[in-house]
Amino acid sequence: MSAAALIQVLPATLIDGEALLDTAVASLVAGVFVTFTASLAIYGFATAAEMRRVDRDLAAVAAGALGILSMLAFAGAIGLGLAVMING
Repeated sequence: MSAAALIQVLPATLIDGEALLDTAVASLVAGVFVTFTASLAIYGFATAAEMRRVDRDLAAVAAGALGILSMLAFAGAIGLGLAVMING
């Protein structure tokens, strides 16, 4: 086999385009989800503190619940990512 034929064969066999695309899409979705849930948790906790300061108890509870749910979603995403990395 000549060197020119080897160069033409190797890239096609070394790169799995579908797996590469799947990885890129999954990392984009995971990155957006983790960033969104973390920022939503920060927003919820900050809003809860502000609402508590101005004596709006129901709004403080709702914002606190948003913060807790967002933090649980964030922790779940991190845990799922670690499980996937550890178990393959």
